[in-house]
Amino acid sequence: MSILTDIVASVRADLEMTRRRMPESVLREHACNAPAPPDFAAALGPAPAGRPRVIAELKRASPSKGLIRRDFGVVSLARELAENGAAALSVLTEVRYFRGGPEFLRAAAANVAIPVLRKDFIVEPYQLFEARAWGASAVLLIAAILPPPEYRRLHEQARELGLDVLTEVHTLRELRTVLDAGAEIVGINSRDLRTFEVDLARTEELLAEVPNGVVRVAESGIHDPEDLTRLQRAGADAFLIGETLMRAPRPGRELARLLRLPAGAGRVAGVLRPLASSLGVLL
Repeated sequence: MSILTDIVASVRADLEMTRRRMPESVLREHACNAPAPPDFAAALGPAPAGRPRVIAELKRASPSKGLIRRDFGVVSLARELAENGAAALSVLTEVRYFRGGPEFLRAAAANVAIPVLRKDFIVEPYQLFEARAWGASAVLLIAAILPPPEYRRLHEQARELGLDVLTEVHTLRELRTVLDAGAEIVGINSRDLRTFEVDLARTEELLAEVPNGVVRVAESGIHDPEDLTRLQRAGADAFLIGETLMRAPRPGRELARLLRLPAGAGRVAGVLRPLASSLGVLL
């Protein structure tokens, strides 16, 4: 079996145990009563002067690289990235292989004004209710692990819950399938989840196949400002960057370097709005 198959099997087994602790009916009620989160899709819209829109990922570890960041203070990392130009955050919640968890997503969502994506291997509606209850604005759906009918069902249910969906694809066939099912935000992962090989050229090819009106997100393999420029020219509207940021001593400064911004450029919009909102002030 591939590592992807192993991960999905592990996720399904964990879900069985989770349901025993939290029945779906109770979880659904929590999800439906949760406050409306920030708009993920809007955050990926056009920026002033064509500045790249980055989804900065909080990733502690991965199956291929092992431990990526030992110092994993989620609140400080989330605030630092928001202060330095992140349009949104992505938070890993898969426990066994990526050392993530729901507590990381909750902490990030509670401490920044920008939207937060639940990055996980979503295979059942239960996980959508979890994401909404934890404060996520969006979820990731991976075409490679979902038969087309299941993808369509999960996509529709996510949208009904008020969650945006970032759909990840690796092949032209997957891309056409999810577009036919109504995908509105498509992420093209330069890293093949089965082999972990990275190929930006493949991403460029698939970006050209995404029609106008669909948000194009380039994922993985981004290390330098030149990579952002290259993928923007190929049609990318936004970028998901994780390992490059998490390996940097100061992830916020690394993000500012990639965006060619002075450090702290996003401070007011990214961090101070939660405080202002709690005081009833609209920024």
